[in-house]
Amino acid sequence: MAYEPVIVAKKAAVRNGMVHLWLADGSTHAFPVAYYPRLAKATATALAKVKLRLAGKALRWDNLDEDIWVGHAVTGKYPKAEAARLTAA
Repeated sequence: MAYEPVIVAKKAAVRNGMVHLWLADGSTHAFPVAYYPRLAKATATALAKVKLRLAGKALRWDNLDEDIWVGHAVTGKYPKAEAARLTAA
């Protein structure tokens, strides 16, 4: 089994269709909400209600019933069907 480092976010926010992460190591990362079907269909008000969970290892939108591992988002492990559609466009 390959080693996967634990990636932790200290802060998260959604602006202009992008999820922005400020990571514990001092770096930042952003990805389009369009990569996640539930987020892609949500309003800006609903998207703004993002919370950090599990000591910064996960993102949670209670109102959308969506959870995303921070490590997956940072390393590009997006939902396969949606990511394939976006890269083919």
